[in-house]
Amino acid sequence: MKLAIVASYFLAALVFFSCKSTQEIKGDGLIGPTWELEYLSGPRIAFQGLFRERKPKISFQKDTKKVEGNAGCNGYTTDYKLNGRSISFSQPGPTTRMYCGEGEKHFLNAMRKVDGYNIDENGKLNLLAGPVPMLRFHPVNE
Repeated sequence: MKLAIVASYFLAALVFFSCKSTQEIKGDGLIGPTWELEYLSGPRIAFQGLFRERKPKISFQKDTKKVEGNAGCNGYTTDYKLNGRSISFSQPGPTTRMYCGEGEKHFLNAMRKVDGYNIDENGKLNLLAGPVPMLRFHPVNE
């Protein structure tokens, strides 16, 4: 009987600590990798048609509280605020002014609507407007 009780406590502790470490890894996973866009909610144009040359990327800088990347054509940088699973971005600003189609406009407009994020079970970053995924990214090596 004592063995069953000890085993139950051990199992409960194992489940508790494994769930806690998974949550911490997911929260820390936002900062570090460069993320490449694979889904954009909204436009009725095929994703590949919006981003013919290259897909938008985003990279979170912990020390400066900035994100930087490209919007599919022009580079951008902007501030972000993070509070738990809530996130917001300042007005993204392109660093160049090349025109490469409508994709960049849709990408930057979607970023303005974002108010939350999650990293799903497949390791993909979802930027959300309420419960709706507006942008989905996968990590890339750079």
